[in-house]
Amino acid sequence: MGVLPATCIRLTLAAAHKVGFDPQRLVFEMTEAEKIRDPQHALSIVRDYQDRGFLTAIDDFGAGYSGLNLLAEFQPQLVKLDMALVRDIDRNRARQAIVGGVLGTCAAVGVQVIAEGVETRAEYDQPRAMGVALFQGNLIARPEVEALPEPDWAAQG
Repeated sequence: MGVLPATCIRLTLAAAHKVGFDPQRLVFEMTEAEKIRDPQHALSIVRDYQDRGFLTAIDDFGAGYSGLNLLAEFQPQLVKLDMALVRDIDRNRARQAIVGGVLGTCAAVGVQVIAEGVETRAEYDQPRAMGVALFQGNLIARPEVEALPEPDWAAQG
């Protein structure tokens, strides 16, 4: 038998408490690229986290082999589009069509979409025009410890 969801989350909550991080801001992600060996156990963990008010997400959506199955089975609150789908999306009709399909599917099941790996203004503008409201990447902010800098839109042209 697998580890109980309450046991899985105990250390995370303790670490959040220790550093004064609001646990309601935690997002638990599963990546599409990893095979889930025990789907029922994973589903019980996801449901437990959601029942506790935590957000759940599928990361790297579009990079692996099981994204649509994960979406159907786990129904997270968030899907993070893999950066390979976002890269040059402004110039690639196939990526636009695929992302458009993902957006339609996610909207139909009440899941928000995050475009990750956004590096250029065009990679921001195209998904935004398609309906994406959440973004992650170096255009928005480069990773920094204990800081969230403002984006420099002028530098991105």
